[in-house]
Amino acid sequence: NFVKKCNPDIGYCFGWSQLIGKDVLNIPSKGIIGNHPAELPYNRGRHPIIWALALGLESTASTFFIMNESADTGDIISQETISIKDTDYARDLYNKINKSECRQILRFTEEFEKGTIKYIHQNSTVGNSWRKRCAKDGLIDWRMSAKAIYNLIRALSAPYIGAAFLYQDREIKVWRSKAIFSQAYNNIEPGKIIQINSTTDFIVKAYDGLVHVTQSDEFHGKEGEYL
Repeated sequence: NFVKKCNPDIGYCFGWSQLIGKDVLNIPSKGIIGNHPAELPYNRGRHPIIWALALGLESTASTFFIMNESADTGDIISQETISIKDTDYARDLYNKINKSECRQILRFTEEFEKGTIKYIHQNSTVGNSWRKRCAKDGLIDWRMSAKAIYNLIRALSAPYIGAAFLYQDREIKVWRSKAIFSQAYNNIEPGKIIQINSTTDFIVKAYDGLVHVTQSDEFHGKEGEYL
């Protein structure tokens, strides 16, 4: 009722995680603009920033589109590619996307005003959709490669909930790390604590290297223990 009362030409929808019904979508004459931080038609769906980092992608995008009753499938009106550095954590990528979004909103708003907006139809048979992340996806398995563990840690770092490992039935959150590749530890099993520097800084053997945890919750493990 509020939207009808406003009688808008166009609507912008940012940060809304639910589908909007046809009764609202059809009110603005030019439609409602949605946003998805991925390179549509690829990587539709849930947790696009987290999955992009966890999978070690080298780039993503900020995409604006005309919303319909499905998720992230409407006609694209603006898309800007965003590079992902190997050193980017979640907040870094989040900030890059926000800067891009601000530029894009100004640009396509002017295009709507001038009547020069262009629509790119999404082929529903192309692309993929990412699933919702579950709690198990955030648990570090030291049998993973050092790079995979590093990617998981940066994907779930602040402002997200943090990757974690279990120690004495307690979850220890990890916020920052480095992957170290050295053949000197090839004969050491994954999960062994190699070095303790402090209660928040320690080194653990992964499948193919070492993970140097440089920032974590307080942890009182001992060198030589297995996680």
